[in-house]
Amino acid sequence: MQEQWSAVDNWLMSALLPQDEILERVLKNNQQAGLPAIDVSPTQGQFLAMLITISGAQRILEIGTLGGYSAIWMARALPEGGKIVSLEFDPHHGRIAQQNIDLAGVTGKAEIIIGPALKSLPGLVQQPPFDFIFIDADKRNNPAYLDWALRLSRPGTLIFGDNVVRNGAITDAQHPDPHVQGIQAFLQDAGQSGRLTATALQTTGIKGWDGFMLARVNE
Repeated sequence: MQEQWSAVDNWLMSALLPQDEILERVLKNNQQAGLPAIDVSPTQGQFLAMLITISGAQRILEIGTLGGYSAIWMARALPEGGKIVSLEFDPHHGRIAQQNIDLAGVTGKAEIIIGPALKSLPGLVQQPPFDFIFIDADKRNNPAYLDWALRLSRPGTLIFGDNVVRNGAITDAQHPDPHVQGIQAFLQDAGQSGRLTATALQTTGIKGWDGFMLARVNE
């Protein structure tokens, strides 16, 4: 099925998304720098950007920068004066991401913080709350990231968690992978928190069989 999923995704991209030389260059830069090819797809990037535009978000928190591809999609959707703060564990990834962000011309809207996210997040407490939070880092820590997302949000904040289906592995209660266990706990915590209205959708495409969770912080 992967061949068919990819064909459909590629057709949708050609039909709906204009060619973007900057974003294509960003992906090429990431490949040349040896970064893993785990960026969001172009249609997923456009989806994130549309969520930000529709919600009117002005402050974004991204947990997991990689090479900055998704950060650029989101930064472009921000209004004047908007800002995205992106947390990245790997200094090499952070350097490539900064180069890509500069290339895309969104330097003034994006800040990359290098280091373990769980050490960087407490330093954001004194900042204004975030309107949109994108969780896309090491999945074993997703429950802790969700806890911090709730601390750093406001009523109406959208929280988007990527890669939550993992080829259906989340249905296995005995799965040995700590990343799968982290996703399972993440989804269960979101559903039971009482502070969130949440849903999740399965996706197929060039990124395989996966899915995302979208939640809104309740009033």
